Amino acid sequence: MVPLTKEQLARRADLSGIAFETTAQIDPVEGMIGQERALDALRFGSGIAAAGFNLFVIGPPEAGLERAVRALLARKAATSPVPSDWAYVHNFIAPRRPRALQLPPGRAPLLSKAIDDLIADLEVALPAAFDGHDFEARRGALDEAFRKKQDDAFSALAQEAAASNATIVRTPIGFGVAPLKDGQVLKPDEFNALDEGERNRIHETLQTLEKKLERVLAAVPGWDKERRDGVRALVRDTARNAVNHSIEDTKTAFRDLPQVLEHLDLLERHLLDNAGTFIAAAAAEDSERKSVIRQAGSFDLFEVNVLVTSAGQPQGAPLVEELHPTLGNLVGRIEHQWQQGVLSTDFRRIKAGALHRADGGYLVLDARSLLLEPFSYLALKRALKTRRIKIDSVDEIIGLISTQSLEPEPIPLDVKVILIGDRMLYYLLSAFDPELATHFKVLADFDDALDRAPDSEANFLRLISSLLRREHLKPLDRGGAECVIEHAARMAADASKLTLQVDRVRDLLAEADFWAGQEGSAVTTRSSVERAIREQIRRASRVRDQLLESTLKNVSLITTQGSNVGQINGLSVLGLGDYAFGRPTRITARVHPGAGKLIDIEREVELGGPIHSKGVLILSGFLAGRYALDAPISMQASLVFEQSYAGVEGDSASSAELYALLSALAEIALRQDLAVTGSVNQFGQVQAIGGVNEKIEGFFDLCRERGLTGTQGVMIPASNVQHLMLRADVIDACDQGRFAVYPIATIDQGIGLLTGVEAGERMVSGEFAPHSVNGKVEARLRAFAKVRRMQNPEAPESGK
Repeated sequence: MVPLTKEQLARRADLSGIAFETTAQIDPVEGMIGQERALDALRFGSGIAAAGFNLFVIGPPEAGLERAVRALLARKAATSPVPSDWAYVHNFIAPRRPRALQLPPGRAPLLSKAIDDLIADLEVALPAAFDGHDFEARRGALDEAFRKKQDDAFSALAQEAAASNATIVRTPIGFGVAPLKDGQVLKPDEFNALDEGERNRIHETLQTLEKKLERVLAAVPGWDKERRDGVRALVRDTARNAVNHSIEDTKTAFRDLPQVLEHLDLLERHLLDNAGTFIAAAAAEDSERKSVIRQAGSFDLFEVNVLVTSAGQPQGAPLVEELHPTLGNLVGRIEHQWQQGVLSTDFRRIKAGALHRADGGYLVLDARSLLLEPFSYLALKRALKTRRIKIDSVDEIIGLISTQSLEPEPIPLDVKVILIGDRMLYYLLSAFDPELATHFKVLADFDDALDRAPDSEANFLRLISSLLRREHLKPLDRGGAECVIEHAARMAADASKLTLQVDRVRDLLAEADFWAGQEGSAVTTRSSVERAIREQIRRASRVRDQLLESTLKNVSLITTQGSNVGQINGLSVLGLGDYAFGRPTRITARVHPGAGKLIDIEREVELGGPIHSKGVLILSGFLAGRYALDAPISMQASLVFEQSYAGVEGDSASSAELYALLSALAEIALRQDLAVTGSVNQFGQVQAIGGVNEKIEGFFDLCRERGLTGTQGVMIPASNVQHLMLRADVIDACDQGRFAVYPIATIDQGIGLLTGVEAGERMVSGEFAPHSVNGKVEARLRAFAKVRRMQNPEAPESGK
């Protein structure tokens, strides 16, 4: 078996076709590279106006999705129409339902200022009007007319009573009529002393007068009502004359807005109906008048609450990114304040949410943050479905506040929502929420990597130049740029790809810039980039180093020389945050006659995951399909990851498990200076796995610490060769013959390399060569079947 060459272990960047000394001479790229499909989806989704065509943007977390979305939408928003302003005002008909006013762009602040100016005028004009001589004279005349009418009625009745020897008297319960004698009120005993005829005459006279008195007393409230109506009309006329000029000026300024004119009419009517408030202000000192008016709350209802406006904003449609999408931050909220121990609010305390600010434009939300906030996702879907923004609060939804609140008029919604999240979140949400596809019809899926070719390397060089300029970093020389491109392939875990996780590339450039600065260099070189990579690994490698130390001290048993039967070095990858590393693991197999059961010890103790268990079960299919086809599999075998105390998942060790099993059956030792990775199918083909670079380097690090012998190496699937981007020290060791990487396509190839014995093929006779690995395996299985038949003659031929 020929090991891989230096050129196959990593693909070096080649920028020889581009003339430059540093990246300062390279034109930066506009936008992103390699994301044409996703960017086309963004352009389509942001341009189509049909309902429901909102966007869900997915991709790797460090691909710079937010920046790409913002950049594209900013260009789109700048050429889009400016949306209307919105303001809330007091509803004079239904006070608990503030009215929403729609105004042309930039007009809401003008209305608010016009109303403020109107209030300022009224605060002076109204008290002055009620403090004037004319008002007092006309009001006095109304009072005097009432008093005169009342006095005249009582005087006439009093004269009539006097003519009949009677008088009008006031009693504790009102007015009454009493008889007179010699100018004095007749006492009861004197009245009783009169003869019966005289008493009857006086009684009839008093009854007549009392009826007239009752008519006068009944008329007094009506006369007073006439007086009060007259005063009220006087107050309205006085107020109308005082405010007419100011209000008409305001109406003229907004004569093109019927909704505003209607509100001003209601405002004027309310003002005139409540003009009496200002009589108290008229009686106060000049310095106290405004305070009296404000305490009465008269003008608070006139103010305008500007919810959203384009005034002072860049031209075009709004582009809003809400980083904290709580329910209140999304749909708006109504604030309350304590007044005399009671929570109170009014229309002035209505605050805009992100949907209000983005109305007529674009709203960008992080999908995970949205879903983590109670009720926010539901509120967003409701707003998109009804195309209205209705202000709700969590407290009201779950019933924490019983205080009466407001119900502002909903505002029509016309917004393009862009959710940004990872793929798993999108797929889960799609599976569990059928409404997602209704409201987010456009998917923009950003790629993890782009195909690596000379033109894409050139584009990546332009991307590097862009990142350096944007972050104000030192330029890279040719070697530094090539090193970054090579590491981009390593981050993509594929020599034929370049990562599109732009944020990780930016971080690498920033760190390399730092180390170049530490060295006093004005240009970042390959050595600075390589040091940045080493330092990244060093900062995250504490656990890796501890595990390596435990192996070197033989706490974890791994053999890197010699041969053993039924024992092999498998390879696994451990991921800790953004850092992943490989480590060898001993896998052992034991076999004996049995009922054809393959025991996966990891699964039996519930440490093995479903994919790992599937890989083990595939081994049974391989054995049954290749060996002793005319006899049942009469073997019982056990497989285990030695010293594995955490869960085991994945099938990348299934080929190593099969080699250990074949070794135990054939009783042929396996080389311990080789480590193995790769999955296998039922036909014995070795299949690609993930983390191939980390696995090779993990075994290499152990061998290097113990001393490279020149025979050590790693067996990988041949289909993984295209993914190799190994460290320079591993490549150098391979190039010098001190380490090797072998591409394996089939189990037969691998078992031959591990044992030094040919795997063997079936001859014309249908048998394997007796001294081949396959021959020895089949012979052992036949022996097991014979033993089982002898032990249990009645056992079914199926081996069950």
